[in-house]
Amino acid sequence: MKHGDRDDIARSAALWMARAARGILSHNMLIAPIPLHWTRLLKRRFNQSALLADGIAAATGLSHCPDLLIRPRRTPPLKGMDQEERFARLHKGIGLHPRRRHRIAGRDVLLVDDVFTSGATFTAATEACLDGGAARVCVLSLARAAPDA
Repeated sequence: MKHGDRDDIARSAALWMARAARGILSHNMLIAPIPLHWTRLLKRRFNQSALLADGIAAATGLSHCPDLLIRPRRTPPLKGMDQEERFARLHKGIGLHPRRRHRIAGRDVLLVDDVFTSGATFTAATEACLDGGAARVCVLSLARAAPDA
């Protein structure tokens, strides 16, 4: 999606993800994408995670907050970094949007991303949600990157 500039597959991928996630969804869950830093969003033109989260919300009827999380600082691309480097780079690299904190108080949150690699991105986003008062955080990705052999 992101490297092939293929935002056209987001809707069908989101439907598939919504079906796969049925077992972890709750009636009051808030769906939020993993954010991009604004400079990366300008370069890429779309946030693939936001497109997927929007489609999942539409398919499930659950609430959606596309800007629940922010990346307050630009981090380098994580491609090629090992797990320890990824976690170090993303430590406190994702935060809760200060004007959206009220949206998650006591609620379950479903974080959506396109690819799960090391878990560093989901960990940083989960910590931000829990620090902001989320009751429970679940994660959902379209794909899992194969670990290096």
